[in-house]
Order: sequence, then structure tokens, then C-alpha cells
Amino acid sequence: MVSENQSQVRSLAHIAFIMDGNGRWAKKQGKPRTYGHYVGAYKIEDVVRWCAERGVKYATFYAFSTENWKRPPEEVNFILGLLVEKVGEFYERMAKEHVRLRFIGRINELPEPVKEKCIEYEEKTKQFERIQAILALNYGGRAEMVDAVKKIVAAGINPEDITDETIRQHLYAPDIPDPDLIVRTSGEMRLSNFLIWQGAYSELYFSDLLWPEFTEQELDKAIESYKRRERRFGGIKG
Repeated sequence: MVSENQSQVRSLAHIAFIMDGNGRWAKKQGKPRTYGHYVGAYKIEDVVRWCAERGVKYATFYAFSTENWKRPPEEVNFILGLLVEKVGEFYERMAKEHVRLRFIGRINELPEPVKEKCIEYEEKTKQFERIQAILALNYGGRAEMVDAVKKIVAAGINPEDITDETIRQHLYAPDIPDPDLIVRTSGEMRLSNFLIWQGAYSELYFSDLLWPEFTEQELDKAIESYKRRERRFGGIKG
């Protein structure tokens, strides 16, 4: 089954996930919202494995947005503490499967323990090539664009020389290809400021499942949906 899937999705290099619904899932279980974030963190590991088994080379996860700071302080503190605690465990297990870990966003603005973990595990896994798992932390698509413009201005680039490629090269991770497919869970149908430059021509799949409920079968449904679509990138059918 895996080998068949790998051949089927050879052109599907990058899937990005908006992991929505942790809090609602926890409420359904009669648990606090923080419990949903705890369970949702482990779901990332499952999804990385499933993607790798299908030959996907990049999987990006919207873990903590620039807007998430507006949530109750106790929830924010729990999420950040969970990152410090679980990223190390995540590294230990993913390293055994040759998963490269990367982090995008305003990492320098995160609490020092979180920032240090990000730097440490990026360095420790940079040689792995099976799949890259990218966690978007303190990330916002508009913030990324603002930061790219600042870098371009600081570099003294002539406005007349600025192209799409100029902007791409000043994004957080310019070497990572644009997502072919963006999957959002929980039934919500919006991008919520996620990869707004890179996702300009991404296919979208909206799942009614809450993130902790997301299954291997649901991933395959998203991939099958992607395969049935014709990507024209603004052109017309040949």
C-alpha cells in the first residue's frame, strides 16, 4: 500500500496543515482546552510519518500564530511550555526516522527556552532528508511579508529590481517549495493568515474532523481530492 501511494503522489511534494480544533475536541471530551493541545501535539508525529510513507518531502504545521498571543494567558503559557517539553521528545522519535525539523516565524521573539530548542533541533537534524517537518511558531503570513520587506529595504535593493523571486528569497525559508496542498481541520474554511504568499496557488482541502481526530484515512482522502484536480496556475487547460 505504501509503495503504491508513493508512486501516486510523486508530484505532491509539500502538504501544509492548519491544525484547528484542539480546544473544541477537548471540550467534547469534558476536558480543559489545554488537554486538546497536548493530544494535538502527538498527532503531528503521526501525520509526519503518514506523509513520509507516501513520499511527501515537506509537511508544514501551523502550531502557534502571531494572533495566538491574544488567547488567555494560561493557555498561551501552557502551549509554550508544551513546546519546550514536547519538542525534545519529538526530536528523539523523529530523528530515528530521519526527519529534519525546521521552524519558521518570528522565532527570536519566543521565550528563550523555546527559541533555544528550535535552534538546537534544527542543527541536530539538518542532515536528514527523508522528510522535512516544519513547525510554524509565532508565525503569521502578513508578519512574514513585513519581515521580507524589511530585509529587502535593509539590503538596499533598488525598487525597480524587485521581482517575485526577490520577495521569495527573503521569506523565512525560501528553499522550501510552495505547498501543493493545504489541509485545514475542524470544518472552518479559511487560511487564517497562513502561508499567504506561498499558498497563492495551493489546492485547499477542508476536513470536518477536529485535529486530534485526524486519521490516516482522512489524509488519503485529502490526497485523492488533490489528485483529481487540475492545477493551471492562472493558465488554461491545454
